[in-house]
Amino acid sequence: MEIQGQGLHARVLASLGPAITAGEYPPGTVLRTDELERRFEVSRTVIREAVRVLESMYLVASRRRVGVTVRPTDEWNVFDPQVIRWRLAGADRPRQLRSLTVLRSAVEPVAAGLAAGLATPDQCTELTRHALGMVATSRGQQLDTYLVHDMAFHRTVLNASGNEMFARLGDVVAEVLTGRTEHHVMFSDPDPAAVTLHVRVAEAIRERDAARAESLTREITVGAMAELDVLAP
Repeated sequence: MEIQGQGLHARVLASLGPAITAGEYPPGTVLRTDELERRFEVSRTVIREAVRVLESMYLVASRRRVGVTVRPTDEWNVFDPQVIRWRLAGADRPRQLRSLTVLRSAVEPVAAGLAAGLATPDQCTELTRHALGMVATSRGQQLDTYLVHDMAFHRTVLNASGNEMFARLGDVVAEVLTGRTEHHVMFSDPDPAAVTLHVRVAEAIRERDAARAESLTREITVGAMAELDVLAP
């Protein structure tokens, strides 16, 4: 669930969420509503709205006469894009990036292979457009614009796989790519080999070559892990 707007409860979440995911409030910590009201100088209603969002992410549990308790880490909804964003902003970023990149390595090559058999003509066109957009923005330190095409490319591959579970991981992959860019776990210009691989994946999917699409996408994820070894050891 994304946090939209600049409301009071968004301000509370912007403080509490990263603090919880960074371990400043270890599992089992009880957060008292009245203390939170005083700390953030907001009403109980605002605190309850913020707590409801944190509950939806399984970061906390609210119990009458007890308060708001931070849940064990293994109960968190680690696929929630906002939780991913908060965790990538913390000190544990290298481990999180590796965990998420391993997930990508397991899913995206298979999705690309499926997409080679199922992608619609419109999806093939989108893949080609965004691959060429990546080429066009891969020089001159245009990482923000490059990111737009990169995210759209990978979303399209996941959607074109025809598997609704893979498609739902589009937000997860987008957060990984965004986190790498925002936290400077990227070279100032993307690796030319990786950019070329995206173009070749688009071609393989368009030509209905499932084995090649899967193999090339696996090369992309292997390269992403290798970059982490250099930039986020």
